[in-house]
Amino acid sequence: MTNSVATINMTKKILSGNEAYARGAWEAGATFAAGYPGTPSTEILENVAKHYKNDIYAEWSPNEKVAFEAAVGAAYAGARAITTMKHVGLNVAADPLMTLSYTGTVGGFIAIVADDPGMHSSQNEQDTRRFAQFAKIPVFEPSDSQEAKDFMRLAFEVSEKYRTAVIMRSTTRVSHSRSLVLEGERVLPERKIGFIKDPPRFVPIPAWAKSMRQKVEERLTALQKAAAKSPANRIEWRDKNVGIVASGIAYQYVREVFPEASVLKLGWAFPFPDDLIREFASGVKHLLIVEELEDFLEEHIKSLGVKCVGKEVVPNIGELSADVLAEVKAKLDPNIYGTAYGSDAQPTLKSAAIDLSQLPTPPGRPPVLCPGCPHRGIFFGLGRHDVVVTGDIGCYSLGVLPPLSRMDTILCMGGGISVAHGMERAGEPKPVVGIVGDSTFFHSGITGLIDIAYNKGTSTIIVLDNRITAMTGHQENPGTGKTLMDEPTGIVSIEEVGRAVGIKNIATLDPRNMKQVYAALKEAVASPEPWLIVSKAPCPLYLRKNPGDPLEINQSKCKKCKLCLKLGCPAIEKDGEAISINAYTCAGCTLCLQTCPHGCIHRKPEPVQHLL
Repeated sequence: MTNSVATINMTKKILSGNEAYARGAWEAGATFAAGYPGTPSTEILENVAKHYKNDIYAEWSPNEKVAFEAAVGAAYAGARAITTMKHVGLNVAADPLMTLSYTGTVGGFIAIVADDPGMHSSQNEQDTRRFAQFAKIPVFEPSDSQEAKDFMRLAFEVSEKYRTAVIMRSTTRVSHSRSLVLEGERVLPERKIGFIKDPPRFVPIPAWAKSMRQKVEERLTALQKAAAKSPANRIEWRDKNVGIVASGIAYQYVREVFPEASVLKLGWAFPFPDDLIREFASGVKHLLIVEELEDFLEEHIKSLGVKCVGKEVVPNIGELSADVLAEVKAKLDPNIYGTAYGSDAQPTLKSAAIDLSQLPTPPGRPPVLCPGCPHRGIFFGLGRHDVVVTGDIGCYSLGVLPPLSRMDTILCMGGGISVAHGMERAGEPKPVVGIVGDSTFFHSGITGLIDIAYNKGTSTIIVLDNRITAMTGHQENPGTGKTLMDEPTGIVSIEEVGRAVGIKNIATLDPRNMKQVYAALKEAVASPEPWLIVSKAPCPLYLRKNPGDPLEINQSKCKKCKLCLKLGCPAIEKDGEAISINAYTCAGCTLCLQTCPHGCIHRKPEPVQHLL
């Protein structure tokens, strides 16, 4: 941990773990906090709002996924951000978590997730460390309130240095127990708020996500080395006849019940600090693993070829306590602490690698929006404005590619709205526009729109309503009027949903009418209030009918200004300096006709057989 906190005016207070998390976020310079209430995590944000509201924007979001996405938006803009939830809440937020592992962060990002061993107020037991391993991101486990505060600064520093999200795993006892905490001063990071556009980093379309995937593994290796040297992990040498590996609140019980034992305390539990584990294991005669819930550490330590005792004697159900560990100790030989419980490690299996360099490389074909796609007009219109565009999953993801280049982030379904809100609330100086499709809006976008209305956001949200779930092959959705069984049903109005959740400024437009597009975007982007724009036009592939007859360019009038090429329409072709329209792929949408400043584009006089 860097020694960047001023030590003047430091006071000692008795704080709960949740109070300490809030204090730690404030001291570390966090400016954004979003969450959803869930015991045992609830009091973290309540304390942020109560004690630090002048420095940290805090909100209750409609659910954990929205809260997570909003915090991502804030971190993308450069703010230090936290999101809070209980363990089952991370199930809801798993979608953005997994992709954030790929894109990484700018400002520090911490998800404080409170597990509930013993199910004091929960419907199940889960071990959040498994999620960290699944997402390949670090997890920290404080064992008391002082560490709850101190680890916040450390986690932010790790997050920013390695451009990674971090999970702070709390438990009921850490969150709700109270202990003495030495408070420090608030120190702000030297970084201005403002999103820096970098699509290959923040837009995980397949072409770029493959490179991101490689970087995730490289980052994991670097994090593993850092964990082995971190002050969050330490060896406490005592009697070397027995050594105990413990993390989180389990460490406190170990110190009480096994005062004579050497201990490897893991506050930074993942990535596993293998070098430190091997050093400790080689220095003791017998090894016991004490952890709450799953055999997370034990399983890995055994995979290293280290003999140890764990869940053979330590329960994996319910909450640990000093009494439970006393029962564990009674099961062990008082002289050798568990000789009979050692187990031989299983050999590590290595998968056979395929030499991809020997395979032929197919020619590249950049993906593009189809001819006549109704989304093209919106992206072209956004090109007139200096805005940040947070996108989503769907055909319109292709709006990130040249020549449109009008999408700056993609996280997960519904994230186009929530990330926009978080970025705007964090103080992004440019107007923020969030984009989702109609099916995505019904999937998980409505809750993000509720968040904007409820928490007084000002983002412009555009729903690209092409009247079908297009990208996956034209499936029905709640806005189409048909069920999967091809039965007629009610149509959910996106505009009425917007009104119902509290959005006052709503516009519906035809994205193939550029005058409407320009006018709506100009008014919405400049407005100090949130806007909902519904861009409504059917997908021509679904209708199997083009919007109109093909167009052509009058070559004698064409000034070669190349403005029509900026539409990115595959029907518009360039051969040398000559620009023409392929009549067999042209859908007749007239966007090129409307954007040509020289009036050299018109309908073809003779009929042409359309591809559709």
